[in-house]
Amino acid sequence: MVRTLGVAVVGFGWMGRVHSQAYQRVGHHFPQLGVRPELVVVAEEVPGRAEEAAAQFGFASTTRDWREVAADPRVAAVSITAPNFLHREIGVAMAEAGKHLWIEKPVGLTAEDARAVAEAVAKTGVRGTVGFNYRNAPAVAYARELIASGELGTVTHVRVRLFSDYAAHPDGALTWRYERARGGGGVLGDLASHGVDLARFLLGDIESLAADTAVFIPERARPTGATAGHTLATGGELGPVENEDYVNCLLRFASGARGVLEASRVSVGEQNNYGFEVHGTKGAVFWDYRRMGELGVGHGTSYQDQPVSTVFVGPGHGEYGAFQPGAANAMGYDDLKVIEARNFLRSVTEGTSYGPTLEDAVRSATALDAMSRSAAQRTWVSLG
Repeated sequence: MVRTLGVAVVGFGWMGRVHSQAYQRVGHHFPQLGVRPELVVVAEEVPGRAEEAAAQFGFASTTRDWREVAADPRVAAVSITAPNFLHREIGVAMAEAGKHLWIEKPVGLTAEDARAVAEAVAKTGVRGTVGFNYRNAPAVAYARELIASGELGTVTHVRVRLFSDYAAHPDGALTWRYERARGGGGVLGDLASHGVDLARFLLGDIESLAADTAVFIPERARPTGATAGHTLATGGELGPVENEDYVNCLLRFASGARGVLEASRVSVGEQNNYGFEVHGTKGAVFWDYRRMGELGVGHGTSYQDQPVSTVFVGPGHGEYGAFQPGAANAMGYDDLKVIEARNFLRSVTEGTSYGPTLEDAVRSATALDAMSRSAAQRTWVSLG
């Protein structure tokens, strides 16, 4: 028997749309899931946007006040896709109202924010998952399997990169994303949070780190009207960019492995250049998000001049088989969110966590806070 679960989406920008699509698709890709999400209500304060969402995706009702979602008895689970500075208030309120949470990273602006949401989830007994979607790529799952099996030997070092150009234009509007009070650490929360999660997912806990950060475009024009996405603005009053454009971080893992994490939102010529290289005493793996279905693998007994093969992931890797019948058929970003939706709904119905938890968000946010302290103090910082 298929159970119906009332869900809501709070915040309907691009990510709210992605969550809504994932709810609609999840039953097609995972027909044995045993639960069917029902889109009950969408909350969005921008006039008219919630109504557009309802018309397109079939939400039963709309509101401009997310508090009405918390009080709605039809809603059992909530996607929180509002801006970062609202994560803590909304997340805690929804958990206290008994709603299960699918919340986007970085879960607030600081580790304290993420911890507050995690504690609310633990106290009320609801399930919670976080939008660290890149770990859902089948090639990433296969890389983790190779590392855990010892095929690479003892992991010695990893490099994680997240380069993008979404803030590279000097005429990019000075939105909330560039304010410390509402956008937090800038590229730290936007991209480095994913990098920390990938590093931990593959290699385990980070013990200490040393970071350097920079702001390369120090001023931007204030927008004169409503903005969406990464809108350009010219002619407005200039204001300061208060958070980071770039971070470079050295990592030491509890396992003894070393790492480098680098992230930038202003890299001209780079569009979603995300990936990692993991090296061990017997082999290595290489992944590029832009070629999501491929994993470079070099392992064996050669050590020197050891060849690297390209593995095209297929139905035996991660959740690939839920989307494509044979290797080398492409998957996309939205597919990773469908996997995320399935893990969230499975967690709710089975009472066991699948996928990244609020504790993972706390660990990531703790590392991000440590990066900020390290850059300011110019020293190594322990995460213990």
